[in-house]
Amino acid sequence: MVLRAAVAQIAPDKGQTDFNLNRIASIIRQAADEGAGLICFPETCTTGYFLEGGVLEHAMTADALAEAVGRRLTGSGAIDVVLGFYEKAEATLYNSAAVLRWDGSACHVASVYRKFFLPTYGVFDEERFVSAGRELGVFQGSWGLGGLLICEDIWHSILGTLLAVYGAQVVVVPSASPARGFDGPTIGNLDRYSRMVRAVSEEHGVFTLNPMLVGFEGGKGFVGGSRIVDPMGQVLAEAPVGEEALIVADLDLDLVAVARTQAPLLADLKTAWSSLRSFVENAPA
Repeated sequence: MVLRAAVAQIAPDKGQTDFNLNRIASIIRQAADEGAGLICFPETCTTGYFLEGGVLEHAMTADALAEAVGRRLTGSGAIDVVLGFYEKAEATLYNSAAVLRWDGSACHVASVYRKFFLPTYGVFDEERFVSAGRELGVFQGSWGLGGLLICEDIWHSILGTLLAVYGAQVVVVPSASPARGFDGPTIGNLDRYSRMVRAVSEEHGVFTLNPMLVGFEGGKGFVGGSRIVDPMGQVLAEAPVGEEALIVADLDLDLVAVARTQAPLLADLKTAWSSLRSFVENAPA
């Protein structure tokens, strides 16, 4: 099966949810018109990332997000949407990614993943304003099984490993990464993301999609450089640094089995899984 997938690299207007959702819906329509069955947007793209105390004002439920997106998509073809947003759920706030399914007439919430690792160092202060999720980000797409990580989550390789063990074939990593590390010929954090995304794909035989935020908030510039990587670690499409873009690639999902046959690392991992679990259970606190 071939899945046409799109990754949107956008610069949201900070705190302007309605304006941002109008733009998001326009991009979804464009991707659907180009035959995409999946489109992925960056972390917190409905509002911008550095809201701090404004998270409470701008957070919304996943159902409210689906309704807001759905009423803007009238006339569009069916498509799955991964959308980063600040979520309000039972009086708790999260940095989340919703998987929305637009069937051509209504928009439904297929799944919600809440960011597991919350950076609170340097320019980051997430633990002050949102709570951590504690569920694995596996979701059922209309095309097969997918997995979700949000930004910092991919810096901890164990979550990508668990997604592969649970059967994910496509891993989506919405991110909002301020540019940093300018002591070399390239941008340090962008290089790190490139290595991490390719490593997840190569080790586990999965497609990895990494939509990145761009634009400026409070003097901090988000880097961009979104990418789509195949199960062999080859970059299928890559967005430019520092500007908005929509990249599209055809994902031949049969390549997942080919990659895992050629490099059966995931099979080896599953064979050793019971021993690895004992290591985790007996590890020092």
